[in-house]
Amino acid sequence: MKRVSADSADEDVLVRAAAGDETALAELYDRFGAVAYGLALRVLRDRALAEDAVQEAFIAVWRQGDRYSPARGSARTWILTLVHRRAVDLVRRQERQPTAVAEPEPSGASGEGGADDAAVVRDERARVQAALAQLPRDQRVALELAYYGGLTQSELAARLGEPVGTIKSRMFHGLRRLRTILAAGEGIAV
Repeated sequence: MKRVSADSADEDVLVRAAAGDETALAELYDRFGAVAYGLALRVLRDRALAEDAVQEAFIAVWRQGDRYSPARGSARTWILTLVHRRAVDLVRRQERQPTAVAEPEPSGASGEGGADDAAVVRDERARVQAALAQLPRDQRVALELAYYGGLTQSELAARLGEPVGTIKSRMFHGLRRLRTILAAGEGIAV
């Protein structure tokens, strides 16, 4: 009797889901829903947004499953990549909508200084974004994906198609340059 590998079984279910088999889509969700949610939550740090990212990713599996290629990785990897992309897209959307960004709670129990604290956070955020804009594109992209997108250096390397050593170097030099820019206040208008 021939054993079927887990990857090949996942691929078969994915192919069935892409063909419109609702049971197959439910089976994929049963297999990967929890890990997908954990990944989205790690990136987004918000339960509702993580649920949205997972839902959007599984809709993409349903609609675009025919784009999956076993030669480029396992079904699990493909699905989790879709989840990660949706989560990063949601992070970017949140960044573009400053009113949707939650400000820190006031430091005092009486709420004194809350407005001042929020203003300081906004000013710092603006300074960091202005400093990031001054970095070379490859350093900026690596830092943004790592810190805003929650990617590890290995995940960055895979996503950008670069060796891990290159990613580490970009992040090291980018952080060092960022520190220098922020310390000097170079051309940063807040």
